[in-house]
Amino acid sequence: MGIRSGAAALAVGVLLLAAGGCGGGPTSPPENQNTSFPPATIPLAKLSADTFVNSSSQHATEVEPARFSYGSTIITTFQVGRIFGGGAADIGYAISNDNGVTWQNGLLPGITSFEGAGADSAASDTSVIFDAKHGEWLIASLGISTSGTSATSIQILVSGSSDGGASWGNPVVVSLGANLDKPWITCDNSSTSPHYGNCYMQWDDAGASDQMWMSASSDGGLTWTAPLTPTGSVHGLGGQPLVQPNGTVVVPFFADSFDIESFSSSDGGASWTQPVLVSHISAHAVAGGLRFLSLPSAAMDALGNIYAVWADCSFRAGCASNDLVMSSSSDGAHWSSVSRVAADSVGSTVDHFIPGIAIDPTTSGSTAHIGITYYYYPVANCTASTCALYVGFISSGDGGNTWSAPTPVAGPMSLSSLPSTDQGSMVGDYIATSFAAGKAYGFFAVAKTKSGSTFDEAIYTTQSGFDVAAAEKSVAGERRMENAAHRANASASSVEKPVVTPITRR
Repeated sequence: MGIRSGAAALAVGVLLLAAGGCGGGPTSPPENQNTSFPPATIPLAKLSADTFVNSSSQHATEVEPARFSYGSTIITTFQVGRIFGGGAADIGYAISNDNGVTWQNGLLPGITSFEGAGADSAASDTSVIFDAKHGEWLIASLGISTSGTSATSIQILVSGSSDGGASWGNPVVVSLGANLDKPWITCDNSSTSPHYGNCYMQWDDAGASDQMWMSASSDGGLTWTAPLTPTGSVHGLGGQPLVQPNGTVVVPFFADSFDIESFSSSDGGASWTQPVLVSHISAHAVAGGLRFLSLPSAAMDALGNIYAVWADCSFRAGCASNDLVMSSSSDGAHWSSVSRVAADSVGSTVDHFIPGIAIDPTTSGSTAHIGITYYYYPVANCTASTCALYVGFISSGDGGNTWSAPTPVAGPMSLSSLPSTDQGSMVGDYIATSFAAGKAYGFFAVAKTKSGSTFDEAIYTTQSGFDVAAAEKSVAGERRMENAAHRANASASSVEKPVVTPITRR
């Protein structure tokens, strides 16, 4: 992540992956862990590996994947060589040009001094998009310059590829500041939109109480408009902008008021509305010192309906663990009541967190195919030495009305196998899912047992993806009633609270 020093800063976690070919297999169970948690057996493909040797990183680690798919191409991008104080040695990427059958990987040039001619000492917070009008793939990231353990400047960067991701140019600077954080990029790919070809970047300034900013580009990411802030006092982080077919840009984000909120633009980014409330958050603090923040993950169907999903404990007695919950909107201004993604019963001990949602772009409405990859503990009440970390997957073939049975994808992993940050062990603040040729592919970090002080963590995906259309329905989602009883339960529970004391978060 980037620098975090605003009121939204919370202690949270990390996860990673590596290069070429097929791999995976069961990971070693956590030390002193209950052996009743069997290893996941889904065949995995290892996408990349940390080959850096710089002394500032924890090797070999990769964390926090993002993704985008267009046509038969999928690109995932992630941090490589996680640094304790924030960021990583560089931004890596993996590409499939055949709908996830085979993969290639590489590193972005020109950001850090460890790769190419870059001058920064770390890179972080990456996301990826395709600009259909200009035929350009774009990867956003943070470039972090440090002196000792303190950041001296942070750049919002965009790296471009005009050859399908085979090669990447040096990055363009979108904005520069001392505490910029969590950029996320999207593009308007609807040829009938009045703003077709516009791309949009979101980030926040942690040095200004997490003030949210937006910028736009109309030339394939080469130049960007002066940053604008949404109307009103908008403070938060983790926004994930999406562009509807009519050109409206909708940005769900985590607000410092501990809400999920959303703002939008209907004029190509010339102005941005005041935020509307999506939902209040009640979140269980994940055990074991894992770095965790209840950020939203957002995706859009073929008609422009937007779905946001996050971790929330409102359905659980006493906020004992988190479910994944979801809300949807057709216009970004009006959102549905929150529903529970029924991965497990509300009486189970399972804790679900850090979701990454995707929707098959050829589906919509009541027949939308949804895939969610996420992390979980089988038992929420665990310790740093006993927590068993898994990756899971769940899907819906009817727009979230019913859900498949959950599938264990990777794990169990020991928290001691994860790289450390000043906020705990880390798998990442994000996880990713993408659809290609009708199948859902998750992208996630898998950590195997360390060899001495050397880690073994890399980015993986499933070898064959998940066929959402063929998945059997399991149980229906459950609507949350926004009433006084719910509010009382949430306020009495052990929810996460914003940390007032500034915390460095990258």
